[in-house]
Amino acid sequence: MNTAATAAPTDKLDRGVIVTGLVIVSGMIMVVLDTTIVNVALDALSTELGAPLSTTQWVVTGYLLAVALVIPLTGWAMDRFGPKPTWLTAVSLFVLGSALCATAWSVESLVFFRVLQGLGGGMLLPAGQAIITRAAGPNRLGRAMSIIGVPMLLGPVLGPVLGGLLVEYTGWHWIFLVNVPVGALALALAVWKLPAGDVLADPGKLDLRGLVLLSGSLVCLLYGLSEAASRGGFGEWGVLGWLLAGAIGLALYTWHSLNRGSASIIDVRLLGNRLFAGATVAVFLVAIALFGGMLLLPLYYQTVRGEGALGAGLLLAPQGLGAIVAMVIGGRLVDRIGAGYVVPVGVLLALLGTFPFTQVGTDTSYLWLSLALFVRGMGLGSVMMPTMAAAYSSLDRDIVSRAAPTLSAIQQVGASLGSALLVTALTQHLTEQLTAKGLSTAGGGADQISTVPPEALPIVGPLLADAFGFAFWVAFALTAVIILPALFLPRHRTKAPEEAAVASGI
Repeated sequence: MNTAATAAPTDKLDRGVIVTGLVIVSGMIMVVLDTTIVNVALDALSTELGAPLSTTQWVVTGYLLAVALVIPLTGWAMDRFGPKPTWLTAVSLFVLGSALCATAWSVESLVFFRVLQGLGGGMLLPAGQAIITRAAGPNRLGRAMSIIGVPMLLGPVLGPVLGGLLVEYTGWHWIFLVNVPVGALALALAVWKLPAGDVLADPGKLDLRGLVLLSGSLVCLLYGLSEAASRGGFGEWGVLGWLLAGAIGLALYTWHSLNRGSASIIDVRLLGNRLFAGATVAVFLVAIALFGGMLLLPLYYQTVRGEGALGAGLLLAPQGLGAIVAMVIGGRLVDRIGAGYVVPVGVLLALLGTFPFTQVGTDTSYLWLSLALFVRGMGLGSVMMPTMAAAYSSLDRDIVSRAAPTLSAIQQVGASLGSALLVTALTQHLTEQLTAKGLSTAGGGADQISTVPPEALPIVGPLLADAFGFAFWVAFALTAVIILPALFLPRHRTKAPEEAAVASGI
């Protein structure tokens, strides 16, 4: 018997996997930070470039739509050119776009350069997930995903802090220039340490029809959801029309993919895998709860409590610390006992940490809220990356590059939907409260919250806090729903293909 062939692979993360994970993190951290930094700086950009906020908002929207365009292309690019060249191209595009954004002379040129930046940023998340999944193998996915989960959970916490510092103490150009040295380091590390990876012998021709259908559908959906968040509702045709177009496009793409099979840009038959389908639903729901909540938290601290961007960012830090603790422990547990045990516990912790925010007022103790955020961070850290690890664990190595864009697209749509739902709940409840008191505010969506003048806060503040409490109840309910797909996640240690073969007597 060839014991070398039948020996089970080690469960420990070897140096190669850890180095690969750190290289991926170095690229992903700048993308996640950039998103939150730019959101914080929109008002400053409007002032500096002499453009209304509705126009400057396209700095965010244009980037988001570029991400939607390029996500479906990433899997084919990795199969055709290899993971390393695809990663290097994505990082290069993002860094080039960042440098050009810093040279922008008008809001129109800035939006154009942000689109270029988004073409690189959109490829980084699915490419990074696919690379680390291939490197780790199924029996170590929990711990490997914990590595790349760090920027995804810490970015929204550190971004407002860094954004606040840059806006307060430097010019707006540094909002984008800060990415250049980080990106240069990420490129150097990738060239030096990232393994070349495999290129499929026959990746097939690019599915242009599928690419147009799928990318177009994602653009319509994300734009519609962005409009829903800015208008504070889904009832207008300017929102419903885009969402309907996106849904029809997805239906057409599904029909196209079922007919074309594995030659399609993303094979929808992957969802026939029960574990992958269940984990995909869980990832979608986690994105809704996580990123929707990330929008509410700084808004509460800034509008109800009067904190600046820097202060609000620091108050969010306990959530990031809780997430780090959970990912270190949760990654090991997922590899040993399966995500089916870890994720339900994470959901309960997230619910415990979210509940205090349903009771917030204008003077709720910061210490109490910080403890709640730490628990919430532990819960979300125990849910997010284990669900992604479970999604990849049952897939063959060659399919991972096509599965990663599926999860990235689902996550992006979930994040946008979560933001739109919670902003809608917040603003509509506030409008009802104000109407009952004979008061009103200008604007719609998140703008409605920011237009409350400081001198009106003694009157409007309690109503605003009550509206945030209502929105957090919606976030609480959305988090609770995650328990349903979590019941279908594996409750045993995932075996690698080699171990499964040995167990079967092959």
